[in-house]
Amino acid sequence: MAVNWTKELTDQLDFHWKVHTRPKLEGLTDDEYLWEPVAGCWTVRPRKSDDEPGTGPFTIDWAYPEPSPPPVTTIAWRLGHILVGVLGARIGSHFGGAPIGYETYAYPGTADEAMAQLDDLYAQWISGVRTLDDGAFARPCGPAEGPYAEYPMATLVLHINREMIHHCAEVLLLRDLYRNRS
Repeated sequence: MAVNWTKELTDQLDFHWKVHTRPKLEGLTDDEYLWEPVAGCWTVRPRKSDDEPGTGPFTIDWAYPEPSPPPVTTIAWRLGHILVGVLGARIGSHFGGAPIGYETYAYPGTADEAMAQLDDLYAQWISGVRTLDDGAFARPCGPAEGPYAEYPMATLVLHINREMIHHCAEVLLLRDLYRNRS
């Protein structure tokens, strides 16, 4: 039996997005988006200087190398990571989207802005993956993926599926904790 890998890989992520994630993000408020469950959270915050990551009025907390242990992050930070490092950069590298990077991204300062950007980038990603056939899944990712340049595109798509499922689950857990805080 032949396997339709395009269908299998897009169905896996699209089911998770449409059934588990996106409906549960409806009504995300700015308070939830920016809520810091513990002191010292990394988040998206108003820009104080031009040397902070991103462009526009908001920046994202960031350090390289990442501190050990890494800080707890807010919904805003996690969505910023998805927008830039998970979806945006890969759309730019593989599906003709605008180049997106942590240093140049205009981070959303509100939940509504973040959700609009997330919906847009998710639609671009899933549409791009739907254009791939077996030959495209087998080809190397190329130089945009650094040390993973020789890995097949299917490996990148599987990685993005894992990243989306993982980080969206974290966001939904933070929503649960916000709703049930004492």
